Amino acid sequence: MKEYDNIVLIGMPGVGKSTAGVIAAKTLGLKFEDTDLMIQSNEGRLLKQIIADDGIEGFLKIEENVLKSINQKGYLIATGGSAVYGFEGMEHLRENSLIIYLHLGLEELTHRLGNLQNRGVVLKPGQTLADIYEERLPLYRRFADIEIDETDLDIEATVTKICSGASIYNYSQNADLTNS
Repeated sequence: MKEYDNIVLIGMPGVGKSTAGVIAAKTLGLKFEDTDLMIQSNEGRLLKQIIADDGIEGFLKIEENVLKSINQKGYLIATGGSAVYGFEGMEHLRENSLIIYLHLGLEELTHRLGNLQNRGVVLKPGQTLADIYEERLPLYRRFADIEIDETDLDIEATVTKICSGASIYNYSQNADLTNS
């Protein structure tokens, strides 16, 4: 069975990739990285500003370049919800990462999310949350090694499933935690 150097969380905005990711990283003894924060740091702008200034295609290109630049080991990485649009970036992550899709139904997502533009969500003019949900669902499933259905799960239960998935899928806990 393949060994993985990193764990990558994918899924819609609001599913808890960053929140669960931080806790799971602590539980597994990993470093934590959030690609949305990497993008903001690299660009010196908020996600919503990048989308407003560079457009959706410009933002997606920046996001994919960040995904392709990830070469660390011993990390749990939370990606932005639109990461799956970057085929080359996702394929790069797949080379050495266990990819876990955190799935939540549309109704619960709608309940959790506020103003999508304030979150820096990639949303084409006229597109709704339901539209991007339907568009992204097959992409998340295409790239995922594991799918965790978060229906009726609290954060602790989600973290437990992430950690269980890591052990089942032979995540290498001997990864070099000093390499960055």
